[in-house]
Formats: sequence, C-alpha cells, structure tokens
Amino acid sequence: MLNKTSMQVRSQLLALIKSGEWRADGQLPTERALSERFDVGRRHVRQALDALEAEGLVWRRQGKGTFIGQPADPMGDLAAKITGETNALEVMEARLCIEPELAALCAVRMLSDEVARLRHLAQRQFEATDAQATELWDGALHRLIAQCARNRPLLTAYALLDKIRSNPDWVTIRARARDGASLEVTHSEHLAIIDAIGLGHADAARQAMRDHLETRFKALAGEIDRAVKTEGNTFFAAETET
Repeated sequence: MLNKTSMQVRSQLLALIKSGEWRADGQLPTERALSERFDVGRRHVRQALDALEAEGLVWRRQGKGTFIGQPADPMGDLAAKITGETNALEVMEARLCIEPELAALCAVRMLSDEVARLRHLAQRQFEATDAQATELWDGALHRLIAQCARNRPLLTAYALLDKIRSNPDWVTIRARARDGASLEVTHSEHLAIIDAIGLGHADAARQAMRDHLETRFKALAGEIDRAVKTEGNTFFAAETET
C-alpha cells in the first residue's frame, strides 16, 4: 500500500508519462532526477515506480533505467511491416481468436494478487477522464491478462497485435467508437472477465472475453462505417474491404 506522498509521486509520474516528456527510447529520468524534480525522497519515487511497474505501465532494465510501457518485443519490426498490410477489423478478428484463450488460461494460472491488480486496472480505466488515459488503462488490463496466461507463444502473438494496434490512426478511431454508455458497458464486461478469472472458471472467462471483444468489434465497425459515409475518409474506407 502506497503512503500519501508516494501516491502523489505516482500521480505526478502518470502526468509525466501522458505529457510525452521523455527520451526517444521511452526512458524516464533517473530516480535521483525525479526525486529532485518532485522534491521528495528517492524512496517515495521508487515506491511509485514499483506501483506503475506492477500495473504494466513502466518496466525496468538493470543498470539502464526505467522505460515507458513494456520491453520491446522481437516481433516489433514484423508488426511495423504488417501494419501497412492489414486493418483494424482484421486485428479485432485476430484478437477474438487469441484473447479468449488467454483469459481461459488466466483462470487456472493467475495468482490472487494478480487478480487484485486486474480489478485495480479496470477501475482506473473506468475512472479515466480522457481518451488517452482510457486507452492507457485498457491496454494495461488486457496486457496483464496476456502476461498472466503464462504462455510465451500466445504472449508473443498478443504482443504483435498490441504493437499493430498502437498505430495513431487506429487509436483515434477506437477513441471515437467510445462514449459514456459504451464505457460503462466495457467496465461491466471487464468485471465479468475478472470475476470469471478470479473464480478459476476457464470456460466463463473465455466467453466473457469473447463477449467483450465482440462488443468492441461492432462499435469499431460502426465507427469506421460512419467515418467512410459521412467524412469520405479513404484511410478507413480501405479498412472495410475484405
């Protein structure tokens, strides 16, 4: 449990992450620099970074420092190539093939403290006040499920899709496919997934994840169709082709 000062530092670090104020390789300033910047002891900085690392928002490399997001996956170069050859709906189809199985594996492999972390991430996503924060917490939740399935080939496949999904145009269209009502639905669906995982019910977790992704698939397809018809958006027009 973070104390008040460490919680404040954590909030300041989140603001720093959102601002984009970091090196090109995603590295944050050193603990000493952050300590001086926030005028707190390094212990508070370390505790705040520990919390963000547990949430999957930062990672550390021994002797190198702290970095935004997750370590680069060897599939990154392949993802960059595939991004120009696929579309958002194809990626959703791939997610429907992979993520329900990841959720099912989590139901039999996830630890109790990891389930608690999932609930924390779901609440953060629900309480997010802007599209960027919503995307941040949503990604962290799905990424933690992928990691805790403890299956390296499936995690690599998920990482490939996650990398492709980071395309800025796709992030924008996903944000436009969300509204207040859909965010409430998403939160309810996330809780259903987490509840099934927490109870160790693999079949229920699989179905809950499938239901959630199908909801988002329909919303995304609807927003792409609207963008094509009302805006003549040729980028997304290409995405509706099969």
